[in-house]
Amino acid sequence: MTSPLALPRAGLGGGPLGNYLHPISDEQARAVVDTAWEAGVRHFDTAPFYGLGLSERRMGRALRERPRSEFVLSTKVGRLVRPGPGHDGSFAVPDDRHVEWDFSRDGVLRSVEESLERLGLDRVDVLYIHDPDRHWPQALDEAFPALADLRAQGVVRAIGVGMNQSGMLLDFVRHADPDVLLAANQCTLLRRSAFEELLPLCLERGITVVAAALLHRGELVTPPPDASGEVRAVARACAEHGVPLTAAALQFPFRHPAVRSVLVGAHEPGQVTANLRDLERDVPEALWRALETPVPAP
Repeated sequence: MTSPLALPRAGLGGGPLGNYLHPISDEQARAVVDTAWEAGVRHFDTAPFYGLGLSERRMGRALRERPRSEFVLSTKVGRLVRPGPGHDGSFAVPDDRHVEWDFSRDGVLRSVEESLERLGLDRVDVLYIHDPDRHWPQALDEAFPALADLRAQGVVRAIGVGMNQSGMLLDFVRHADPDVLLAANQCTLLRRSAFEELLPLCLERGITVVAAALLHRGELVTPPPDASGEVRAVARACAEHGVPLTAAALQFPFRHPAVRSVLVGAHEPGQVTANLRDLERDVPEALWRALETPVPAP
């Protein structure tokens, strides 16, 4: 890779490896990563929050046997995993650990050290500040400079911020110098806020954008019976053009040139294979035009 930002088009998101929504076995988690690797995926993302360390441990076990120079690995800072009950239940793990918010310089350095220990690797390539919504001053004044120092020292190749909202990501772009942003729930068929200001500004400043949370917890895989009118309209347009809904959902972020990679998680190997296949399907321009302004069904 010639640049720390030359991210592969497809990446494996690590949330399901942390038992997001429902548990999977260690063997199944390993099979997910192995399947992704064998299919050519070389971009992997995890975080301490995902399964309160479980995702990092599983990801590390699967990747530490691979040639380290052949893949890009990202993790995050801002939440420290600590013993004792109190996790929010997003991940199906025992209630013997919880996370503590910490965007201080010391907290960032501890987080990186603990992540490397869980991963069993000597380095990661990308570090994101993770969900600093309620911690903007400390994230900007302490966490980001700490990551910038790690970047300057060559400890990591790129730094950035990962969030579910565009407004604060815009603030980071304006007040700091991230290499990459992880934009979740903002570049999707249903939520397009990043297209308004964030993506154009990132393109102007040469900041790479990674899009995530594209399938809305499966709603854009198999719409539920009580799906919203917007979901039904999108599904109908895809059906009319003979394109799987998932294929349109996964490829939609690439409609803007600032988006260079998408992260898609998987609970089982078959989902990895299906997602990669959908990322390569042909999508006619006529469908994209039809999806530019989805109209909710009556």
